[in-house]
Amino acid sequence: MQKVKFKKHFNGWSLITYVMVILILLPSIEIVLNLIKPANENWAHIKQYMLKAYITDSVKLTVAVVLFTTIIGVLSAYFVTFYEFPLRRFFKWVLVLPMAIPPYIGAYTYNGLLSYTGIIQSTLRNRFDIVVNQKYFNIMSLKGAIFILTIFLFPYVYLITKSFLEKQSATLVESARLLGKGNVSIFFKVIVPISRVAIVSGATLVALEVLSDYGVVSYFGVQTFTTAIFKTWFSLGDVESSVRIAAILMVGVVFVILFEKFMRGRRKYSYSNTKIKPVSRKRLTGVKRNLVVGFFTIIFLLSFLIPTLQLTCFASLTYKRVLNMSFIKMSLNTLALSILAAVVITIIALIIGNYCRINEGISSKIISKITMVGYSIPAAVIAISVILLFVNIDRNLKWFYLIINPNSKTLVLSTSIFMLFFAYVIRFLGVSYQAIESGYEKMGKKFFEVSRLLGKNTFKTFLKVDIPMLKPAIISSIVLVFIDIIKELPLTLLLRPFNFNTLATRTFDYAADEMLQEAAVPAIIIILISIVAISFINRVDKE
Repeated sequence: MQKVKFKKHFNGWSLITYVMVILILLPSIEIVLNLIKPANENWAHIKQYMLKAYITDSVKLTVAVVLFTTIIGVLSAYFVTFYEFPLRRFFKWVLVLPMAIPPYIGAYTYNGLLSYTGIIQSTLRNRFDIVVNQKYFNIMSLKGAIFILTIFLFPYVYLITKSFLEKQSATLVESARLLGKGNVSIFFKVIVPISRVAIVSGATLVALEVLSDYGVVSYFGVQTFTTAIFKTWFSLGDVESSVRIAAILMVGVVFVILFEKFMRGRRKYSYSNTKIKPVSRKRLTGVKRNLVVGFFTIIFLLSFLIPTLQLTCFASLTYKRVLNMSFIKMSLNTLALSILAAVVITIIALIIGNYCRINEGISSKIISKITMVGYSIPAAVIAISVILLFVNIDRNLKWFYLIINPNSKTLVLSTSIFMLFFAYVIRFLGVSYQAIESGYEKMGKKFFEVSRLLGKNTFKTFLKVDIPMLKPAIISSIVLVFIDIIKELPLTLLLRPFNFNTLATRTFDYAADEMLQEAAVPAIIIILISIVAISFINRVDKE
């Protein structure tokens, strides 16, 4: 009897989960259907003259950024974990802060800093009477984009690798030292091999972020797939060709994911006993200490302190012109939209996570993978697929709109905030699901089974047992998604309703109009909100 009752309640969870999964997959299906349509003249021109440049620049940018972020991230995690040196605790925390600065904001800041009228060249001319060739300060290039994306994305590799290394036993390193291995040999033959999964995971996230970036590459004039999608859509008004470019970009994303699986391999490292000796840090002295402190200082200055100080300087000059009732209203709308979307996405992740935890099988594994689809797809691709989907929905519901209002316009949902909200759900569900899934794994199924044996149905168990125990994971999920949405640019630029702005789009609009000082005000607000949110996550993790 108990088993039958369980099945009855479980079907409700199944229905909700499958409906959500279908909604997640609909935009991707829409892109596939649009690829069937015959190509037009624009596509023939793009294919013959421009496609090679898009592929070349995208590959160069992605490979270079992944390489440099991996080097910086792994070295930072290694030194912080295994060595003791001055300001170690300070650097351990502040190296996370570059995540609070969206790369496109960093691009605007460094361009203003290095421009002819920027503080560096002005100081050289006015105080030292030194005139430097402008080409040495020109950051508006592929190399500049590599630099910007590297210094603001390396925390992805740093955080994941550091988290992994901190949980490792010191026995491995000590055994290698007893065998006569030096620090360099230990790093390459012990640390790197055991951390390969963590390093590859972080590097993959970086690659996906680079492929999805629009703000940096468009501002610097780098010809990547995302800039191609925007240009084809807005400049040529050609959605069909945009879909084809998006499809090629999707092939690149699939290649990155498959390459990650290949790089992970089947190697697994585990301990032969349960006694894991914590890592004991070795104190650095002399030249080595100075080199490590210097390395961290340069990274901190370039990735956080210098751009933040420059933005603060810009903002102090223009805040009186920028801060008005319209700006305050826009900021409140941004916060409200981000908080509401983060809460809704977390609720969806909770429902899907609960289904996958209870129903262990092939279907649950497939569903858990599907939740990550949105985060692995570049934002520009999601935007195209969502708008195609909603335009078709509007066309099919035109008769319904006319019944409600004879003067109704044809496009209703596709010109509303709901379309942007739906895109946020698809894009960031994977971020939320990872946090929630981690919470479910820690909790296990024992408490759920006990509650069911005591006669509580799955819904009451979910509310009274699961939710209280998942509180840290739920808070982490909401905050992480909130940070991502606050900083998000491509989706909002493409899908926002007419006259609707967020802090990110206002920053981009100012920068696109070469109003870098005005752009600093919304940029500073984004950074401050992100720093508060990151600090909040750190506090929750410690508790």
